[in-house]
Amino acid sequence: MAEIVNLRTARKRKAKEAADRHAAANRAAFGQTKAETQKRKAETDKAARELDGKKRE
Repeated sequence: MAEIVNLRTARKRKAKEAADRHAAANRAAFGQTKAETQKRKAETDKAARELDGKKRE
């Protein structure tokens, strides 16, 4: 038989997990020094330039 699930508890658990993922993303984005942020931006810009350079017309 299937396990009985309390929908209210499941909904709260899902919301908490979503909030935890959002908090982790914020820690990654805003918890860096200026130098780390500039380095990450330079890496993404370089990757975008390389990808654009390899595109066919």
